[in-house]
Amino acid sequence: MTNKISLSGLLPEEISQALGYKQSFRGKQIFKWIGCGINDFDSMTNLSLIDRKDLQDRALLRTTSVSNILRDEDGTIKLQIKLHDDYAVETVLLTDRDGRKTACVSCQVGCAMKCAFCQTGTLGFARNLEASEIVEQFFYLEEIAGQLDNIVFMGMGEPMMNLEAIRKTIKILTSKDGRNLSSKRITLSTSGIIKGIYDLADNGPHIRLAVSLTTANEDLRAELMPISNSNTLPELKNAISYYAEKSGKRVTLEAALLHDKNTNEESANKLINFARNLDVNINLIPWNKVDKLPFTEPTSSEIKRFLATLEKARLNVSLRTKRGRSIGGACGQLGKSLN
Repeated sequence: MTNKISLSGLLPEEISQALGYKQSFRGKQIFKWIGCGINDFDSMTNLSLIDRKDLQDRALLRTTSVSNILRDEDGTIKLQIKLHDDYAVETVLLTDRDGRKTACVSCQVGCAMKCAFCQTGTLGFARNLEASEIVEQFFYLEEIAGQLDNIVFMGMGEPMMNLEAIRKTIKILTSKDGRNLSSKRITLSTSGIIKGIYDLADNGPHIRLAVSLTTANEDLRAELMPISNSNTLPELKNAISYYAEKSGKRVTLEAALLHDKNTNEESANKLINFARNLDVNINLIPWNKVDKLPFTEPTSSEIKRFLATLEKARLNVSLRTKRGRSIGGACGQLGKSLN
């Protein structure tokens, strides 16, 4: 990797320090340009030609590059991002029916969680991403789609296992001196790392939290999500309750629905019992096909019955719309073309 200074993962004061600027406003100027999505130093028009030339010689605005762009007919866009060490990750732009645009970013190369129904889990784990490598995913998507409304840490990897880089990314994107994204528009999705949930509750930032529960059947969850062996459901429920109370935010429980696995009445009732006395929304996600994995997509009747049972129990339930499936950009499919 080049010895040049990477700027996209730095805050204003860190930019000044890294470049040896005695005047703090220089770092703020550069940081603001980065927040505007500028990807070349020549566009920083309030810097002198000498300063711009110096930056070109000593610094980088991007340490990554876009190696491929895939587009689905439903408007979903997936970018394949090449990293400095020739690893690659994927990031997705999702657009809902109301036109709101969301960046679904990755935080690790591969994933160590080994969830049985997830494409990324088949890749194994290589390394954590740096904050700069996460921030750059967001700005690449804005270059293509214009200003985005939300960011979700739901791409490749387990965010709680790279929490400091996530925190740094959030500081950079929410800074009023730069992109100024509202913290209300940020969601982190975890497979249920209890230590991380408590850490986020106690030390912030208090963003939206989603927990990939999939099933409230302890034995089945351990089969589908090995992390459950060391992060049990009773302990996870306590952590979710703690986060909701400490942050004042309702937590989302995500359930990937698998045909004949977790869609029967018993599974629904266990989920209802788990959600009891919790301030949660439940997001049902019909499983998106992943080749070579031993699962089948749920039928429409399975989904309807499961949804109706939860609604009858007066839970807040939503059914996720299928998007990006033709390009491997739907939930659980990231990494398909990197395997």
